[in-house]
Amino acid sequence: MHESPAPTSWRIALPHATAAVPIARALVRTALMEIDTPADSDTAELLTAELVANAVEHTSGQDPIELVIELLPTGCQVEVHDSNPLPPGDLTDPGPMNEPDPWQEHGRGLLLIRTLSSSCGHRPTGSGKAVWFTLPAA
Repeated sequence: MHESPAPTSWRIALPHATAAVPIARALVRTALMEIDTPADSDTAELLTAELVANAVEHTSGQDPIELVIELLPTGCQVEVHDSNPLPPGDLTDPGPMNEPDPWQEHGRGLLLIRTLSSSCGHRPTGSGKAVWFTLPAA
C-alpha cells in the first residue's frame, strides 16, 4: 500500500471587482487539470463563480477576497475568503421559508452550491469568513 501524496493547495488573492469572477473560474479550471482524477471542472467553475460574485457583492470596496483551491485524492475543495463575518444566508439547510425563488436573480447561487456540491458550508476566519464547497472526483 503506497502513501497518497499530500494535497496540493492554491491560494490566490483576487481583485475586489466583478473581474475576479472569470479569473477565479480560469484558476479553478487550471488547478483541476493538475490532478489525475479531476472533479467536474464545469461544476467547479460555476460554483466558484457564485462564491466569488457573492464575496464581491457583499463586502466593501477595498477588502481583499482570497480563493483557496485544495486538490484532494477524492476530488477538490474550493474556499472563498472575504472580510464580511456574516454567514452567507443559510448555505447548509434552508428552511422552507428561505427557499429562493428560482426565477429571482438573487438567492440562486446558494441553491446551486447546495444542490451541486457533495458538501458545503462556511466558517469564521480571523478576518471575516470562508465559504466552501467540495466536489468528488469525476
